[in-house]
Amino acid sequence: MNAGDRIPPLEIPVTRTLIVAGAIASRDYQDVHHDPERARQKGSPDIFMNILTTNGLVGRYITDHFGPRAELRRVAIRLGAPNHPGDTMVLTGTVEQVDGDTATVRVVGANGIGTHVTGTVTVRIPA
Repeated sequence: MNAGDRIPPLEIPVTRTLIVAGAIASRDYQDVHHDPERARQKGSPDIFMNILTTNGLVGRYITDHFGPRAELRRVAIRLGAPNHPGDTMVLTGTVEQVDGDTATVRVVGANGIGTHVTGTVTVRIPA
């Protein structure tokens, strides 16, 4: 792994089930993550994915690429455009820095309405 290396994109279909299951798994019972009518009352066209689900998907993207021995040391993300059911989020990554067995990867996740997530992940790949 070298600075500048690009990680192959990962397409994630954003389903209603993924959004609701992610919210339940992370104990986020906010109605905007499972109740379409309440989400609309609050100004959203539909339910939307929570940050903890996005965080998990970013982590999965990195560990799927670097393998089962990869250790996530730091994940720092910021959300933008929401992920709604029926869309697809495409994650892409670029290795920004390598220091021994540790790399910093810049991750971007985009959907049909814009950039859903940006951030960096520090990952250690033991020898």
